[in-house]
Amino acid sequence: MTAATQPDAAPLTSTSSPTTDTAARKAVVVLDYGSGNVHSAVKALESAGAEVELTRDPDAVLAADGLLVPGVGAFDAVMRQLTAVRGDELIDRRLAGGRPVLGICVGQQVLFERGVERGAETEGLGQWPGIVRELHADRLPHMGWNTVDAPEDSVLFRGIEHERFYFVHSCAATEWTLEGRTEATRPLVTWAEHGERFVAAVENGPLSATQFHPEKSGDAGIRLLRNWIDSL
Repeated sequence: MTAATQPDAAPLTSTSSPTTDTAARKAVVVLDYGSGNVHSAVKALESAGAEVELTRDPDAVLAADGLLVPGVGAFDAVMRQLTAVRGDELIDRRLAGGRPVLGICVGQQVLFERGVERGAETEGLGQWPGIVRELHADRLPHMGWNTVDAPEDSVLFRGIEHERFYFVHSCAATEWTLEGRTEATRPLVTWAEHGERFVAAVENGPLSATQFHPEKSGDAGIRLLRNWIDSL
């Protein structure tokens, strides 16, 4: 996995200005566990209208309206960093209480059972079944803008279904096997393609994630974060 670089240009899409009433803003914590890209995520969430704190303090993590888990680098390194600050426990506790969590890039990948990267197999957080592995593609990493195929009833992609988003990754989950027990709990899976079809985003009750970087996806990324914040 390679840390994201700032793209040269963003696709244009109009978005409304974020709310200026701090009393009405949702409180979002960006989990500060040693992963890169955290300051870009903080700025993007603030632009989307959230009151944002970058911290690993357990009380703040558990009390926030939403928790964002960023991630760049290798699957095994991110897992080591997360568990070192008990991030795995904090994510579990939030989800057990129905408290929203959003993972980004490797922050999505570690939500699956296992990651296989450069011959190393690492246990993930196990929130979803499946294996994250290197994509079968002529060119890796998958770096740049790409479209996605989102479900019609997606909340994250409401109003931005046809926009492009910025990806930087070599590995991804290419299968989805978890199904909800009822229509109300049915997971919503968004797909993209680079060499092969892979999971670009998931909405599964309080747990959501994107393989791409909303914080580097221009106005479309800010709109996606705003959609998530509005759902908290």
